[in-house]
Amino acid sequence: MTSARPEPQDRSRYRHFSSLPTRWMDNDVYGHVNNVVYYSFFDTAVNRYLIEAGALDIHRGEVIGLVVETRCNYFAPIEFPQAVDAGLRVAELGRSSVRYEVGLFAEGAPATAAHGHFIHVYVDRATRRPVPLPEPLKQALQVLL
Repeated sequence: MTSARPEPQDRSRYRHFSSLPTRWMDNDVYGHVNNVVYYSFFDTAVNRYLIEAGALDIHRGEVIGLVVETRCNYFAPIEFPQAVDAGLRVAELGRSSVRYEVGLFAEGAPATAAHGHFIHVYVDRATRRPVPLPEPLKQALQVLL
């Protein structure tokens, strides 16, 4: 099985950006941000966007998103105290699921230091059963398509 080797992506591929700080504790013994922190950047970029768009109430909302799949490809190191520009887009919008794609750029860099995706399935908070995307959520996500 042969697949195309992932390549860094340009900023123009993303619809929304937010700046995320790195922290001293994010660096590993090799002097760069540890790979697990990149997934935290993904989660923060998506949920910040949804909260700011009024599409997610993390405390009282009846619908919540659960991550069912994630992936990240790494191209260049990021290190404290660099800030990260997190680019966000929606690649697929289903009945109850969304595939978010996130590009992480060292502040001001033209190409991704890392990029990847994660898929949220939206479920009822109480039953944890999939539900159709609420209209405010769909509207916020369509902007990112």
